[in-house]
Amino acid sequence: MSHPVLIVPGIGNSGPEHWQSRWQQHNPSYVRVPFAEWDQPDRHDWVATLDATVRELGPDTVIVAHSLGTLAVAHWAASYAATHAGRKAPVAAALLVAVPDPDGPNFPAQARHFKPLPLQALGFPSVVVASDNDPYGNPVYAAAVAQAWNSRFISIGPHGHINAASGLGDWAQGKALLEELRSDAALTA
Repeated sequence: MSHPVLIVPGIGNSGPEHWQSRWQQHNPSYVRVPFAEWDQPDRHDWVATLDATVRELGPDTVIVAHSLGTLAVAHWAASYAATHAGRKAPVAAALLVAVPDPDGPNFPAQARHFKPLPLQALGFPSVVVASDNDPYGNPVYAAAVAQAWNSRFISIGPHGHINAASGLGDWAQGKALLEELRSDAALTA
């Protein structure tokens, strides 16, 4: 069974040296969510676009979100749960990397509409990956969010915002986590 991969970047759409973009370059079957506005994000538009893209790809989709994209996924999951009581969200799993703190001092003003952050279980298997020195969200915050979302938590040490500036290249550890999620999803399908 094939598990489509949906790339959900944050503000700025993860440039060409970002690991998300590099993964997509190496795997043309990966789909990037087509948000209309990357630099002035609108939460409602992002959630609606994410919902439409997930529906198009199907319930076997594995989401790979970074930064503000992780908050969009949380808002989408909460919205889905509110409108489809008792039904499982239509994705297989999610890799959620560098969850930013919307109340943190470095959170972008143009993304203020992404708070408050939903803090209920997402409704699908997920892994939250954090860095020890992320300027947008510390690992204690990320661990608390992971617990609230019922996600597995992994700290990868000091790698900044786990983006292109972190110098991770193709980020082999992240690829391994994605493949683990895809394998686990295949076993439970």
